[in-house]
Amino acid sequence: MPDCFEILNKDLAGRIGRLRTPHGAVETPALMPVVNPHLRLIEPADLQRMGAEMLITNSYIISQDPELKEFAEDHGVHRLLGFDGPIMTDSGAFQLSVYGDIDVQPLEILEFQRSIGSDISVPLDIPTPPDVSRTRAEAELAETEQRLTEARDHWDDGGPLLAGPIQGSKYPELRFAAARRVRELGFDLCPIGAVVPLMEAYRYSDLVDVVAASKKGLGPAAPVHLFGAGHPMMFALAAALGCDLFDSAAYALYARDDRYLTARGTLHLEDLRYLPCCCEVCKDRSPEDLSKDPDKMELLARHNIAVSLAEMREVRQSIWEGSLWELVERRCRSHPRILDGLRALASHAKWIEELDPVSRSTCFYLGPESAVRPEVLRYSTRIERIELSGRVLVAEPGVDEEGYDQVLWFSPPFGPYPKELAETAPLNSEVPKASDEAGLFEAHANLRRLMEANPAATFELRLEDPPGWGEGTEKVKR
Repeated sequence: MPDCFEILNKDLAGRIGRLRTPHGAVETPALMPVVNPHLRLIEPADLQRMGAEMLITNSYIISQDPELKEFAEDHGVHRLLGFDGPIMTDSGAFQLSVYGDIDVQPLEILEFQRSIGSDISVPLDIPTPPDVSRTRAEAELAETEQRLTEARDHWDDGGPLLAGPIQGSKYPELRFAAARRVRELGFDLCPIGAVVPLMEAYRYSDLVDVVAASKKGLGPAAPVHLFGAGHPMMFALAAALGCDLFDSAAYALYARDDRYLTARGTLHLEDLRYLPCCCEVCKDRSPEDLSKDPDKMELLARHNIAVSLAEMREVRQSIWEGSLWELVERRCRSHPRILDGLRALASHAKWIEELDPVSRSTCFYLGPESAVRPEVLRYSTRIERIELSGRVLVAEPGVDEEGYDQVLWFSPPFGPYPKELAETAPLNSEVPKASDEAGLFEAHANLRRLMEANPAATFELRLEDPPGWGEGTEKVKR
């Protein structure tokens, strides 16, 4: 683990951490509002008062403005922005992705970031879009890795932190290899880059695969920044994958188009009859009041950043209490395409289970995706530890238990368990009265595993016939 990062609490692949920088420590997951040096809808000092612990700005934009450049070199980026907390600076890679070329050399912009007192500096990488050929993705990744090697050799440890962006387009194996190389080079922070097009197109399934591949290549210790992830509805999903830093230009960009952010999606001001928020902007205003206000754009930006920062605090609390999965499910059911992201997350369930703490509070079963949450998978790998003999009854709680040597209760998605463990985790989980097919399937698969692990026992099942329960039940008495 980098010396600058300490993990304090974990849930799923997510964690609460402490990232130490020259201008103080930041608790993660954290949202960094993007501040454009030329256009500040909200002054950085106000962002700090609203709860922002850290900002991100663009060193390339500063370097291209003679007045800003001179001031930043003389007085530092913190005084330029009027912010005394940590500031991360980007290198101009976004402009490179838009314009195809920028008039600056990689080591030149990196040294400029150091000269203006950036807390976290980012080398000038090549952001490769999602839908390019593998040949192009490999070529641009090779160029990025050469620049990262030069940057790491050029950088002195012990001062500002150095970020190592991970590229590779939408190809998981390239992302994995790129992340492994960033880890080997020893960067302080590991941003996952060029994912904004996936988020803009609501391709959350692809986004999950890209992040998961990168995280697997990095290992569990490195702090991770998800570049361009600024919409509150996807913070929980990204945090569950192990992302620690997020940056938001959305709070300002959306305000210019009268778009109103919520944790369940984006609303248009003209479509609102009520403002569904109690922040300082919304609590005493109607949508009509807000629409007519001469400071509408700034007020919308203030609401947008307030709801984004509040959602990040919600994510932290969920990690702290061990309920991040429940928050992810609630948020992902707000839109069909982000629900695709939840299902992609489920495809990485085994990896997440390996990172998830064993001890936690009571979990909630909220739908089919819950059938692969870590507690369920972990139970299925351990059920064979239950040793049985003689006549064994497997039934729902409340049946007549006389005449049996051992009694197991049955509850989807876990399946059979000794009734003495009913109040212990994870068997004390809250589940719906009516089970869904995914939960039933997992429960009956566990029952079969248990029966096969105890060939000397005779089982009697007082259950409804499970879906697909056919051959292999000769030993079962009904």
